Amino acid sequence: MVPVSPIDRRQFLKTSAGIAVAAGLTGLLPRTTLAEDVKPLFKISLAQWSLHRTINGGKLDNRDFAKTAKEVYGIEAIEYVNQFFKDKASDAAYIADLKKRAEDVGVTTQLIMIDGEGHLGDADEAKRTQAVENHYKWVEASKALGGHSIRVNAASSGTYDEQVARAADGLRRVTEFADKLQMNVIVENHGGLSSNGEWLSTVIKKVAHPRCGTLPDFGNFNLGGGKQYDRYKGVTELMPFAKAVSAKSHDFDEQGNETKTDYKKMMKIVLDAGYHGYVGIEYEGGKHSEDEGIKLTKKLLERVRDELGHA
Repeated sequence: MVPVSPIDRRQFLKTSAGIAVAAGLTGLLPRTTLAEDVKPLFKISLAQWSLHRTINGGKLDNRDFAKTAKEVYGIEAIEYVNQFFKDKASDAAYIADLKKRAEDVGVTTQLIMIDGEGHLGDADEAKRTQAVENHYKWVEASKALGGHSIRVNAASSGTYDEQVARAADGLRRVTEFADKLQMNVIVENHGGLSSNGEWLSTVIKKVAHPRCGTLPDFGNFNLGGGKQYDRYKGVTELMPFAKAVSAKSHDFDEQGNETKTDYKKMMKIVLDAGYHGYVGIEYEGGKHSEDEGIKLTKKLLERVRDELGHA
């Protein structure tokens, strides 16, 4: 055995102490300095409408949507569409089963998109009230699934200003109910005047409730009569109220870019508004299969996210 001199021993102890101190200090460093804790600029979810042909064709059961999102597409957050389980909103056992199936595969529900429950801005006050009440059960269902919102439409009729007042009235009443459950009511630009970003933002301001916001959709800016509202202007106007975002896609070119929307430009608008939540894939094109369209949209969003850097 080689004898260790006192000097060598002292040096060894100093070095060991230094290593120990350094190791201890790493535990005091902010966790955000670790690479694995750097948060992405935004997260990706899957809107169920992307698979509407598959579901309507009987090839996918609504109860297996969460599993498909995770196992086929590697997506851990979903957005349901009410028309795929229209008669189940108040079926506690069915809703509990949906939640359990999602939890079993590590998937979270973000919201339910609501259609076919009447016009929240109906000119007929009795019909408007009925539409408002028709949405209550979906607020409760989304809450039970672990969601934060229901997505609604702001359909109305009348003059520009009359529709502002009527839509705001219906939305305010649904939102007041949702607020009791700590849930949000968010409006998508989805045809008629709701596809006019200025009109919809005016409605949200008139509702004047923190739980009433928007779900800006990249592609739903058809005003009718062959007229289109500028999609970049519209999303810019709606983003200050956004609690979710819909990355609508139709077709892609050979480079993997969406042919109608400049995703990098659009996502910069989204991020510049301070939004870093979920961006939902909503493919509804016909050139590619639903499976291909979802994968192409996801790949494009991931590429754009990489190009724009990390928060």
